[in-house]
Amino acid sequence: MLRVLICVSGGGTNLQAIIDAWKAGELGDTQIVRVLSNNADAYALKRAELAGIEGVCVSPKEYENREDFHKALLQTINDANPDLIVLAGFLVVVPKEVIAAYRNRIINIHPSLIPSFCGTGYYGLKVHEAALARGVKISGATVHFVDEGTDTGPIILQKAVEVKEGDTPKELQLRIMEEAEWVILPKAIRLIADGKIAIGDKQ
Repeated sequence: MLRVLICVSGGGTNLQAIIDAWKAGELGDTQIVRVLSNNADAYALKRAELAGIEGVCVSPKEYENREDFHKALLQTINDANPDLIVLAGFLVVVPKEVIAAYRNRIINIHPSLIPSFCGTGYYGLKVHEAALARGVKISGATVHFVDEGTDTGPIILQKAVEVKEGDTPKELQLRIMEEAEWVILPKAIRLIADGKIAIGDKQ
C-alpha cells in the first residue's frame, strides 16, 4: 500500500480532487494517511476532516525561527510514515532536510507547462498573469518530482489547456485546475501506486 501525505496551504481544491479519486477507487492501493497545512485557517483541513482523514497544522508562526519550524515540519511528516508526499498547493519552500529525507518521494503540481512560467516568484495567479502577458495560446499544468531547486525536478506528467481570447487570470486559473490539475495529480499518484513510476533513491 502506498501511504500518501498531502501538504496544502489554502482551499484545497487539488486535495479534493485527490480525495474524490481515492474515494472512487481510482488511486489503486493507496491510503491518504495525513493532510498537513502550514495555515490553521486553510479550508483544506476541513476537507480532510469531512473525508475522515487526519489533518495537522504546523505553522511557522508557532516557532521562534525557521530552523525550529523546519524540524517540526519534518517530525510531523515522519510521524505519518509516508511513502509519498504530495504538494497540492503548498506555499512553503520545502526545507532541504525534508527533501533529503524523502528524496524522489515528493511530487508537486505546478499550474503551467514547465519550463514556462515557473521558478522563484511563479505561484498562484502570478503564473497565469505572466502567461497572459506573454500572449501564449496554450498553457496547462505539470506534476514533477521535487528537488532543491524551484520547479526543477523531473517531470512526471503534463497536460495542455487552451488559453481563450479575453481570459482573465482567474478564468485561466480555473480552467487549468478543472482540465489539467485535477486530472493529472491523481493520475500521477495512481502511476506511482501501481509501480509504473519509480520512487525512492534509485529514481
